[in-house]
Amino acid sequence: MKAFTESVRKKYRNIWVIAEVLSGKIQTVTYELMGVARDLADLRNSEVWVVVLGSKLEENWEMFFAYGADVLIIVDNPVLSGFIDELEAKILKKLMVKYKPEVVICGATSRGRALIPRVAVMIHSGLTADCTGLTIDPENGDLLQIRPAFGGNIMATIRSSHYRPQMATVRPRVMKIPEPDFNRSGRIIKEKIFSGDCKKIKKIISIYHDTETAANLADARIIISGGRGIQGKKGFDLLKRWAEKIGGAAIGASRAAVDAGWISYAHQVGQTGQTVQAKVYIACGISGQIQHLVGMQSCDFIIAIDKKPNTPMMQIADLAVVGDLFEIIPEVIREIDGL
Repeated sequence: MKAFTESVRKKYRNIWVIAEVLSGKIQTVTYELMGVARDLADLRNSEVWVVVLGSKLEENWEMFFAYGADVLIIVDNPVLSGFIDELEAKILKKLMVKYKPEVVICGATSRGRALIPRVAVMIHSGLTADCTGLTIDPENGDLLQIRPAFGGNIMATIRSSHYRPQMATVRPRVMKIPEPDFNRSGRIIKEKIFSGDCKKIKKIISIYHDTETAANLADARIIISGGRGIQGKKGFDLLKRWAEKIGGAAIGASRAAVDAGWISYAHQVGQTGQTVQAKVYIACGISGQIQHLVGMQSCDFIIAIDKKPNTPMMQIADLAVVGDLFEIIPEVIREIDGL
């Protein structure tokens, strides 16, 4: 859509969330997005609309309303049983032209990264990818899209002042899932697929979901991460012993440790690794460059262990322990053994 006047811009309202559907089930990232969408909508005195595309969708629609949705747009059709980005992009384009959302957000997942750029090109709108924060300029409704830039060395705030809708993808596990309110209700709009949209240029032969990850960081309540200060693979062996004593803790790592070959990439936390939202994050020998902080700063409680008290990680930690981790961690393990 071309840049337009203020009078035309005012026709665009409401905050849209594009739901992430996998095998008919709504993924957690959708609820994370609904929390920030609710905040944005309240600032604009508008509504949260959630778009759900899929086949044989579970009809637990009250969950969407409980997490902040005002309106659901549901497109349920057998042709949407597998993810075909060209088809879904056509559907989203027509829905956006019809209902004119002011803001559209989607998860920065493999699905979202394939889908939303297509839509942005089709409607000639701006798109900011991999955001870690969103807010709105109350004066003009510009979406302020915050994301790391220049290799994570700065945090940039990006806006698309002259185009609507404004579009962004958001990193999973950066936004907090809101507390549900099961007294809320809303409207449901069921849309059909146009016959011309059903032409496929590719065929899905089979779908494979990799449910086994080496690190299991996404669901871990406690993560123990090592950085350059771990000094090698033996340092990570120490962290693994600690994790076993705690029970259920996952092992994370900084990019420096992964690049050094001390542990596999599956454990990397940060801008070029995984984003995590653990209850407790324990950083061992990690200085805390912005690239790493982006991936773990949403954790509930952060513990840092380092000889240097003035590193960025030690400064943001809820509990900073100054000392030699090779002395501290074995002592902690001995204390656990004595319980």
